[in-house]
Amino acid sequence: MLDDLRNTSDQTYVETTIQADDFAEYDSKPPAPRFLGMTPFQRFVIVFLIFMLTCVLGSFCLLVTEKVILPIF
Repeated sequence: MLDDLRNTSDQTYVETTIQADDFAEYDSKPPAPRFLGMTPFQRFVIVFLIFMLTCVLGSFCLLVTEKVILPIF
């Protein structure tokens, strides 16, 4: 079964040559480094969510410890 595997393929093998010009566009500029694989906008969203979480939890902690009292109560 596997002895004649190369001859049983439906497509024919066509050898192509690789030119040096094919890689010229990739060598011109190295990719920008990413922190944890995220784009700058994704990092901004994560930092913004952590900031909002800190503000909400800090305010809640002040309310629970009665350091700040809301005027509606």
